[in-house]
Amino acid sequence: MTESSQLAADADATDGVSLPPPRSPLDAWTWREIGYLLVNLPLGLTAFVVLVVWLTLGIGLSVTVVGLPLLAAGLTACRLYGKLERARARAWLGVSVAEPSPLRLRERGFFGWLWARLKDPVAWRHALFAVIRLPWGVFTFPVVLTALFVGWPVLPWLARWLSTVDRAMVRGLLSPSDELERRIAELESDRTAVTDTAAADLRRIERDLHDGAQARLVALAMGLGLAKEKLLEGQADETVAAMVDEAHGEVKLALQELRDLARGIHPAILTDRGLGPALASLAGRCTVPVTTSVDLTERPAPAIEGIVYFTVSELLQNVAKHSAARGASVEVWRSRDRLLLQVQDDGKGGARLDGGSGMAGLADRLGAVDGLFALDSPTGGPTRVTAEVPWRPRPEAGTGPRTGRGRGATSSAAPN
Repeated sequence: MTESSQLAADADATDGVSLPPPRSPLDAWTWREIGYLLVNLPLGLTAFVVLVVWLTLGIGLSVTVVGLPLLAAGLTACRLYGKLERARARAWLGVSVAEPSPLRLRERGFFGWLWARLKDPVAWRHALFAVIRLPWGVFTFPVVLTALFVGWPVLPWLARWLSTVDRAMVRGLLSPSDELERRIAELESDRTAVTDTAAADLRRIERDLHDGAQARLVALAMGLGLAKEKLLEGQADETVAAMVDEAHGEVKLALQELRDLARGIHPAILTDRGLGPALASLAGRCTVPVTTSVDLTERPAPAIEGIVYFTVSELLQNVAKHSAARGASVEVWRSRDRLLLQVQDDGKGGARLDGGSGMAGLADRLGAVDGLFALDSPTGGPTRVTAEVPWRPRPEAGTGPRTGRGRGATSSAAPN
C-alpha cells in the first residue's frame, strides 16, 4: 500500500469509529498530527492578534459611528477563520465537521446586515475558539518541539493525546451549533424546491392556456365573426350553418380543455368528496386496471389531500407509460401523525429516481413538506413506491364530511 492510500485509509478510519493506533517509528499519520500541533502557535497567534484586536476596537468604538460596523467586520473575519480551521482539521486530523448554515438576513439594507452580523452566534463561537486556541498553542508548541528532539520514542502517543484535545475543540466550537441550525438549512433548501415547483406549475398552466383553450377560443371568435358577416349580408346558406356547427364543436373542445386544466390545478371531486372518490376517479382514467384502498376515518387538511392526490396521479401516469403492467394498486392509510400511501404495479420494474420519469421531482416535493419517498423497483418487477407526509387535520376538524373506508373498491380502467 502506498503512502497516499495509507493516509486515505487512516482518514476514513478517523472520521468513523477509531484512529489508527500510535506506533514507533513515526508513521505518516503521526507526522500530520505533529505538523498540526506545531502550526497551532503561529496561526493561533496571528488569529488572536488580528481578531481580538479587531473586536476590541469595535467594542471600544461602539459608541461612535464606525464602532459597530468595525465589530461586524471582525465577526465576519471570525467566520472565515473558522472555515480555515475546519479545512485544516479535515486535511490533517481527519475531522469532518459540517459547515454552519449561511448567515440569514431578515431585513434588507445596511442596518439589516449590521444587526445580523452582530448577533451571529456562529461568529461569536469562532471568536471564542481563537481566544482559547492561543494559550493551547503556547502549551503544545514547546512540548511537541521538545519531544521531537529528546522524547521521540513517546512522541506518537503524546501527539495523539494532544491532537485529540484539538479534535474536541474543533467539534465543540466550529461545528453547527445544534440540530436546529441544520434543520433551518434543510428548510431553506426545501423552500427553494417549493418555489421552483410552483414556478414550473405556473409556466405549465400558462402554456396550456395559451396553446389549448386560448387558441381554440380565438378560432371560435374568428369563425363566429365570419358567420355574422355572412348573416348580415343575407347569406344564410349551408356555409353559414357549417361555420356555426364548427364553432359549436370548438366550444365543446375548449370547455373540455378548461375542465382538464381545472382538474390539473385542483379537482372538484377532491374538494367535494375527499381522497377516496378522487383516487377512484384517477384509477378509472388510468389505462391499467387499478385497485384503490383508502382507509381514513377523517379527512386531512386540504393541502395534504392535494399532495397525496397529485403524487398518486403522477405515479399512475408512470405506470401507464413505462411499466407495461397488467394491474396496479393504490393504498392510503394513516399511522399516528403520518399519512402513508403505497402504489404498486406488476410491471417490468427497473424504475430509478434519476431515470427521467419524474420520480426525483416527486421525492423533492414530498421532502419540501417533511415527507419521505421510497422506491423499490428491481429489474423484472414488481415496482413499489411508498411515500408519507405529515398528518394535519382539516381546520374545521370534526365538522367536515368524512371519507369512508374505501378498502376493496376496484376500478378497472379503460381508455376514455
